[in-house]
Amino acid sequence: QVQLVQSGGGLVQAGGSLRLSCAASGRTFNSYAMGWFRQVPGKERVCVAAIAGNGGSIYYLDSVKGRFTISGDNAKNTVYLQMNSLKPDDTAVYYCAFSSLDYGRYDYWGRYNQWGQGTQVTVSS
Repeated sequence: QVQLVQSGGGLVQAGGSLRLSCAASGRTFNSYAMGWFRQVPGKERVCVAAIAGNGGSIYYLDSVKGRFTISGDNAKNTVYLQMNSLKPDDTAVYYCAFSSLDYGRYDYWGRYNQWGQGTQVTVSS
């Protein structure tokens, strides 16, 4: 069974940086997409960044472009999210996700079939 384990996150002041990591363990599979989603209470889970398993395609939510960078290593089943110039609006629970499907939109949560446990990111003003 595949398990995604997240690390990183926490509390940071506005303008600061954080790095999230996610590693798959167990019976891993070839990931056609790896992504990071975030969710605040009462709202839908939103994709902030995603990357193709071969690194050929990358997606960013408009509001994080130029501030967040996703990177991944499919061979090591790991994905990272470097978050710079953080804003209070970035406060949310962040989830990593892997997809074994070779089709579908990178920003659609339904494409992803493995999820991390979630980690809180809080940006103070």
